[in-house]
Amino acid sequence: MKFAPIIDPAIRKPAPKPVRVDLRKVFGIGTGLWAVALVIALIALTVHHGTESFVVICASGVIIGLLLLIWEFFDRWDYRRLGL
Repeated sequence: MKFAPIIDPAIRKPAPKPVRVDLRKVFGIGTGLWAVALVIALIALTVHHGTESFVVICASGVIIGLLLLIWEFFDRWDYRRLGL
């Protein structure tokens, strides 16, 4: 019966443990892609095919990516310090 776990929570299957993902790769690839987009936006701006808003958006992506890499460093440091 599909409604049995709703009616009786004791028969639910246990939830799987979360997987620890290396966020350095994810944030690094994302920041790298924003950096490439920033270079392309700057080139397009110099040949008058782009606007300043594209440059601002790409620069914001790079800055946010760098901040996320810093956050991930301290999060991983806490994770190692706690011995999890």
